[in-house]
Amino acid sequence: MQARSALFDLYGDYLRPHGGRAPVAALVRLLAPQGIAAPAVRTAVSRMVRQGWLHPLRLASGPGYLLTPKASRRLDEAAARIYRTGRTAWDGRFDLVVLDPPVPRAERTKLAANLGFLGYGAVDNGTWVAARPADEVDALLSEAGVRFERFSARHEGGLAGATALVGRAWDLDEIGAAYESFVAELRPLVTAVGPHTDDEQAYAARFTLVHRWRTFLFRDPQLPPDLLPDAWPGTAAAGFFDEHATRLRPAADRYVDRCLEQSSRLPVPVS
Repeated sequence: MQARSALFDLYGDYLRPHGGRAPVAALVRLLAPQGIAAPAVRTAVSRMVRQGWLHPLRLASGPGYLLTPKASRRLDEAAARIYRTGRTAWDGRFDLVVLDPPVPRAERTKLAANLGFLGYGAVDNGTWVAARPADEVDALLSEAGVRFERFSARHEGGLAGATALVGRAWDLDEIGAAYESFVAELRPLVTAVGPHTDDEQAYAARFTLVHRWRTFLFRDPQLPPDLLPDAWPGTAAAGFFDEHATRLRPAADRYVDRCLEQSSRLPVPVS
């Protein structure tokens, strides 16, 4: 688990209810159960400040960091997809983005990751499609200096044509297999946490669960059921995630609250 991605998880899942801010000492303590050392936390924080995700501020307990508006928007969007809230029924239309000209190979990987996060899949090197439009697309492409055209379209081939288009843009077999692996690999970790497990272990298990689940934001566009295969593995995986993320939440929150309280009055670890 990399420190930067863990910080996004920490702020998005635990620190948003605390105003999106925390002292450095708390960040160090809260990532220690994931095996992330203090120097790695500090380096990742500095990088996130340079990239415009965090803003330094002075708290009563010492130096700390606050989410920027840009980060808050991204984390709110991520939370809606992680916990699958606010999803509307599909209207049968696709959002098409045509890049003009196609992005050079050297820049393609970063752009593909960002578009993938927003739910877009590549039909070819210059054409991207999503089952639901994402508000951030225009700003993303403009900031990247990419010229583009954007269309809303319904496939003339009906549902069969729409399903075929989905098959070109995403490898659903690979995504489905990843969901099955997620459940198989995480089940022993989360089921080992019971009523008598201490809060730190419950927090660590839930943190790993959410961290691994969050990776699907970059690979699964969360297509409407009409466009998915029967017995889609993502459905069972979502149920598994929801069950254990909810069950472990109270203990995890207690651990976070305790770390925030301790960090307001104890020195920061240096190791």
